[in-house]
Amino acid sequence: MDTPLDAASTTAGALFSGSTFRVPQFQREYAWKKDEVEEFFGDLAKSIHEDSYFLGLIIVTGEGARKDIVDGQQRILTITLLASILYHEALRYDRKALADRLRANFLVSIDFQTDQEHPRVTLSSEPDDEALQKIIAGGHVTNSAGDESTSSLLAAAYDALSRSLQEDLRADPFKRLGIWADFITNHLYLARFVHPDPGSAYRVFEVINTRGKELTTADLLKSYVLSQTPANYRTERYAQWSAIAGAFGIENQTSLVQFIRHAVSTTHGHVLPRDLYDVLTARAGSAETPVSPSDLMDLLNQTLPLYRQMMDPTADGPASETQLGVFSVLNRLGIVSVRPILLAMASNPNSDTGALDLLRLVVRRIVVGSLGTGNVERRFGHTARRIKSEGHWEPALRDLGDLSPDRSDFAERVHHRSMNKSTLAVIRESALESTITPAGNGNLFFIKPRNADWSHVEEDRVAYWVSTIGNSFLATESRRPMGSSSWDGFINSLAPSGIPSEWTADITSYPSWDLEAIDKIGARMSDRATEVWYD
Repeated sequence: MDTPLDAASTTAGALFSGSTFRVPQFQREYAWKKDEVEEFFGDLAKSIHEDSYFLGLIIVTGEGARKDIVDGQQRILTITLLASILYHEALRYDRKALADRLRANFLVSIDFQTDQEHPRVTLSSEPDDEALQKIIAGGHVTNSAGDESTSSLLAAAYDALSRSLQEDLRADPFKRLGIWADFITNHLYLARFVHPDPGSAYRVFEVINTRGKELTTADLLKSYVLSQTPANYRTERYAQWSAIAGAFGIENQTSLVQFIRHAVSTTHGHVLPRDLYDVLTARAGSAETPVSPSDLMDLLNQTLPLYRQMMDPTADGPASETQLGVFSVLNRLGIVSVRPILLAMASNPNSDTGALDLLRLVVRRIVVGSLGTGNVERRFGHTARRIKSEGHWEPALRDLGDLSPDRSDFAERVHHRSMNKSTLAVIRESALESTITPAGNGNLFFIKPRNADWSHVEEDRVAYWVSTIGNSFLATESRRPMGSSSWDGFINSLAPSGIPSEWTADITSYPSWDLEAIDKIGARMSDRATEVWYD
């Protein structure tokens, strides 16, 4: 017969002293920052004289004294840090008996057979657990400013709690230490739910965190990968997942999920962010079969080196110089929706040509319209899948040809359309350098900005023409020089820093800068850009 589920209310002292806790691999990392930690301490401090304070639900799994934390690790770890600080402060004020009680209840358990001590709370990650135990044992921290790793967040939390507690103890340290120790031991309550089957922990985690609680898609995906991995391979799989996630940094898990979504799009077609978990697990009526952890990890490991270069073309990896040039332009334009296609065609013959053709299509589309519709991104995802399955990119990319405007429409829009600076910079530099993958060596400025002195006749049309290609200029300056908004100021202060290929002499030959001059330069620049992007 299965062991019955156990649910009960308990004090923090009874919960900790009766068990040891492990934060399993599928759990999210410690994530509380200074504001959350200080709020936690403030709530406790305001309630310290009450008979009871309810801290919320803790869900654990496993039989016996050793428990895996399914939900509540942020609170368990923060209580542990607070108990550690109280322990060290008690020693500092010669309250040894109180310190011993805190240590026995919250920090260490004793094996009565061997007299060996074990930490009451441990982490699955060895480096993070080592950092946690050093913090607890040493009573001091080393925190790297700006680092958001689990170890650094634990150190920052300890530091915030320590400062808050020392301020609280200042009036009467001896008395306040006793009050705090009694409060967290006997008056701080939690609702404890114990699920007896350790094998069900992943499913419990998923259910608890998909019903109204905040949980990232990355957490759910990690849970799925580890839950579907045999126990004897789970440590190895966790290391693989951590290595991939580490490439994006703990603070950039959105990019991790985007990468997984783009990689999966090469095998499953377009996947919406909200549907990624369901696609991988074949839920919600999906016609696909579930993606096994082995297949998913193989796919991610195969595509990660190239994807990292898509995000950062200066990174090392397998991309050619041509592909890096394409990645750089797409990043300047803020375009990520075509990455599945680039991943899919990377192993095809003539992938450089395919990347260039894709870039032409994208830029032409941006100039005349936009890539902002969900239907376009959906087509890109399905195109990636087709390229991956067929082994060559030409037919699939050719079927996207209806997204590319004709030459005359492109030329007209380049000449007359008001565009953002990033798009203007790419189009202008491509025309100046006669390449669709310009290096991006200059910064774009408007020759005469909107707030400059325009004639009364032109004022009604300035808002439209000021951000067109005819009024743009690429310079090596990082910011606009003072006094360069007037025509004379531009000639004297900004024009001398134009990039080598810029039309500086032609532009400065005009006796004044007005809408007619913008129109003439714009028409010439449009002709050059059209030649580059169509011939």
